[in-house]
Order: sequence, then structure tokens, then C-alpha cells
Amino acid sequence: MNAISHEFSYAKALAASERVNWRVEDIIGGDRRLDFSKPFMPEALARTASLDFLDAGAKLTLNHIRANGYLYTFGLVEEFILPFVLDHARPMLAQDDVRTRALLRFAMEEAKHIHLFRTFEHEFEAGFGTRCEMIGPAEQVAAAVLAHHPLSVALLILQVEWMTQRHYLDSIRDNAGLDEQFKSLLRHHWMEEAQHAQLDTLMVEAIAAGCSADEIDKAVDGYLEIGAMFDGAFKQQATFDLDALQVKTGLQLDAAQCEKIAVVQHQAMRWTYLGSGISHPNFLRSVEALAPAQAARLAEVAGVFN
Repeated sequence: MNAISHEFSYAKALAASERVNWRVEDIIGGDRRLDFSKPFMPEALARTASLDFLDAGAKLTLNHIRANGYLYTFGLVEEFILPFVLDHARPMLAQDDVRTRALLRFAMEEAKHIHLFRTFEHEFEAGFGTRCEMIGPAEQVAAAVLAHHPLSVALLILQVEWMTQRHYLDSIRDNAGLDEQFKSLLRHHWMEEAQHAQLDTLMVEAIAAGCSADEIDKAVDGYLEIGAMFDGAFKQQATFDLDALQVKTGLQLDAAQCEKIAVVQHQAMRWTYLGSGISHPNFLRSVEALAPAQAARLAEVAGVFN
């Protein structure tokens, strides 16, 4: 295993986290309302433009449905990140105070994010007026993920953290057309995930240091197995979203139109949650330090999820 070139440290992540700390109550609720006249998600992730048989109103509704699913999926993922980080921190609680504080703060922030996304779910339902079906339940998803090798799980979490950074910086931060309240939620989420990506990098290094080359290869296999599980779930979510679109709009879509929406939206989710993270240079750099051949393998896999 080669050393990963970066300047990340537990002390730096802890200091940054303490600077950007925020409360859920300060960013959602009260007068802070979602504006359903505007899109929430960037087109780069929502991918509604090619559905030319939908009018502007229906595309906007689908955008809102996807945005709801986006934050739900973050909450779903953080349901297993939280126990994983705590389990990683526990064996060395008395050995490194800064490391312990950084990881416990990481876990605390993930718990706060879960609270934020659950609060958003209520706000969304109140404004949207229709309940959207979601994949899950979270407990079963978490159990299925955590059954894998710790390095497989750590790689998945690292991919998700870099994915979050990419989404916000590439297509959300400077997008003036999006609802400001939704952007605010993503901005605050990103502010803390920036530290989490660094801590995840350090966790991957620490776990991999105790693994043989064969174990690392098998862990990457496990990581891809988890990805395949989520890919199947996203295909189901695309069907749920299609149902929600028809209920909300009253559209009577024919079989071909339904099929196109399901296919386009499944592929959009594959890019959103898988491809954009797997292909992130920082994620691939971490994998390359563990096993160059596996990094090349993942770079090729990422192309499937464009």
C-alpha cells in the first residue's frame, strides 16, 4: 500500500468543524420555506430536460420529487455512517484525544444531518401535498451495508462524502435558478461534509493499514456489491418517483412514456449517487494508494453510471 498524498489531519478537521458549526433550528422552519415555484435540483442531477413529452410544470414537479429523494437518500446513508464511525472510534478512545474528538464530532454531525433531513421531509410534504414512496427501510439498508468488510463500508462512505462535495461545488453553489432555501440546506450540509471527506480518507487509510493485498481486493469487491445493491434500489426509486409524478399531476402517460421516464431517471440516479462519486479524483486517488489495479477497475466501472 502506498501513502496517499494529502494534508488531512484529525486536528485540522476538528478545528474546521468547530468553526462552521450550525443548528438545525437556525436553517429550517418558521419563515424559511421552500419555494415550489422554482427547481430545487440542478438539471445536471435531475435530468428532466430530455423528457420532452412533459410540460414545464410536470418537469418542475419531477424535479421536486427528485430533490425530496436526494435528501432522503443522504439521510438513509447517514443511518449507517453514524454507527460505523462510532465503532471505528471506540477501540482507541483513550489513545488519541484529538482523533477521538474529531470522530465523535463527525458522528454528532451525522446525527444532526439525520435530524435535518427528517425535518425537511415534513416541510416538503406540507408544501408538496402528496407523500412520495421511498426505498428502505433505513434499518434494513444499514444492516445490509454494515454486514460487509469495514474497508468496503469505509470506501462507500468516502465515495459518498466526495460525491457530496462534487454536487454542491459543480452544480449547486453558483446556480442562481434554484430555490434559495433548498440551496441553504445543501450549503450547510456541505460545510460539514467537507471535513467528513477528510476524516473518511484517514479512516480508509487506518483500516487498510491492517489489511493484506488480498483483503483489499476483496474489500473492493464488497464495495462494488454494495453499489450493485443500491443500483437496484435506485431502479425501484425511479418507479416510485414515476408513480408520485402521475398522482401529483394527474397525467395519463402511455407505456412508452412511463418506460422512458423510468429509464432516464434511473440513469440520473446512477450518476447522482454512484458515478459522480466513484469517478471523483480524490476517491480514485485513495483507492490507487491501496491498489492501483483496483483504482483502474473502478474508473472503468464509473463509466457505466454516467
